Amino acid sequence: MKTCVVIGGGIGGLVAGALLAKEGYIVTVLEKNAIIGGGLQTFKRNGVGFPTGMHVFGGFQEGGNLRKLFGYLGVMDKISLRPTDEDANDVVNFVGEGLTYRLPKGKERFVAYLSDLFPAEKEHIKAYVNRLFELTEEEDLFYLREVPETGLSHGDDFLGSVNQLMDKYITEPKLKSLLGYLNPLVGGLGETAPAYIHALLGVLHINGTFQFEGESQQLAEALAEVIENAGGQVVANEEVVQIHVANRQVTHVVTKKGNLYQADSYVSAVHPDVLLRIIDKQAFTTAFRQRVQSVPETMSSFKVFMKLKENAIRYVNHPTFCLADGSDWPQSWMFVTPPVENQGDFAETMVVICPMDFGQVKAWEHTLTGHRGEGYEAWKQKTMDKVLDAMEMVYPDLRSCVAFCFAASPLTIRDYYGNKEGSNYGFRKDCNNLMLSQMSVQTKVKNLFLTGQNVNIHGLCGVSLTAIETVEALVGRNVIVQKINASRTRME
Repeated sequence: MKTCVVIGGGIGGLVAGALLAKEGYIVTVLEKNAIIGGGLQTFKRNGVGFPTGMHVFGGFQEGGNLRKLFGYLGVMDKISLRPTDEDANDVVNFVGEGLTYRLPKGKERFVAYLSDLFPAEKEHIKAYVNRLFELTEEEDLFYLREVPETGLSHGDDFLGSVNQLMDKYITEPKLKSLLGYLNPLVGGLGETAPAYIHALLGVLHINGTFQFEGESQQLAEALAEVIENAGGQVVANEEVVQIHVANRQVTHVVTKKGNLYQADSYVSAVHPDVLLRIIDKQAFTTAFRQRVQSVPETMSSFKVFMKLKENAIRYVNHPTFCLADGSDWPQSWMFVTPPVENQGDFAETMVVICPMDFGQVKAWEHTLTGHRGEGYEAWKQKTMDKVLDAMEMVYPDLRSCVAFCFAASPLTIRDYYGNKEGSNYGFRKDCNNLMLSQMSVQTKVKNLFLTGQNVNIHGLCGVSLTAIETVEALVGRNVIVQKINASRTRME
């Protein structure tokens, strides 16, 4: 029996661990927080559950990549998913302009809807959307296809910027703003964000998104069960603080509690910056360390969590992306009303996510949770009031509908996830210098492998697919993809 220690019990670590467990590995997942799951975690305040992240995601439609993957892992019947509305998969609200767009599911319906609104751009819209789908075809793993030995080759559009791609097809400024509605919330700057990330995320949303019905924790627990049923363990409150290396191999890891863990292989599912802080200095060259530490991070966010009064605000079965004119923060934000089991007509909670630069909280970067001082608490309250002011442009009486609310800043996100500067999506990809942020799942340390959002693409889909790539580095190229597709064929 082969053994593997996975450092980090977030999405990437749990999916990689579950896949290895299916391959006969005895897996030990070590998570620093009290609850496993990372962005899947549901936390409670005053007895009310709130999702940490993973508010909306794609890939679970019939034939979707995540539906296939999690079907193969045997957890689809253990999670409860709620599809967003067919005619309003995503809603984009140009706040202050009185313009609201209800984007439907499905490629043809998406094109038809936008063509009716912008008839002069009809052919351009069709060509643009077709190109999005064509670009995703250049990523075999996105469709769970076997990756050729020769590697992948990509065209100019794939490696260009989002703005370059959009300028090639779309001329109407308002339509450009509408089609770029996801950019602010996925860490993308139009002039440098790679078009392929824009295409992958866009196609995921066009094909249809989902939300967890009830606690998002359910997926983390289901993946942990796969690992434990195969003889492994998932250990919370067990932060790895030292990774010892000898002869270019990890020999063991030590946790904050002083416990020692050994295995044949090790998977790091933490931010590379965290990895470099805890691994022996000689494991990586100075040049590699400097490169990793120089990669810019994506934006963080300021989140407001609200418990709503009974029957105060109707449940909304889709995310709403808000874009506002002017220079006042926030200029863009997203809000959701997370569904509960047996969801009724009215929402129980609301979560608002606003992109925020880490510089806003840099004055308190060396403080600890609960001990940041009065100045920080005053700033956080003032910032939360700005978010509520912005939301009252959508719901004029929102404050009167709220039973209680609280906020999380980039510092909260940094300290919980262990992400540098509290970044939402890890390393920022720059089409002008893709190699800077490019991370391989294999490292110079022979038995150490990487997974997580910094390696490839962020989000539930991106991180889960990257876990396949990580595991295949241990068990063989295309081994997992072949088994997923064979399993799907047998099920059908």
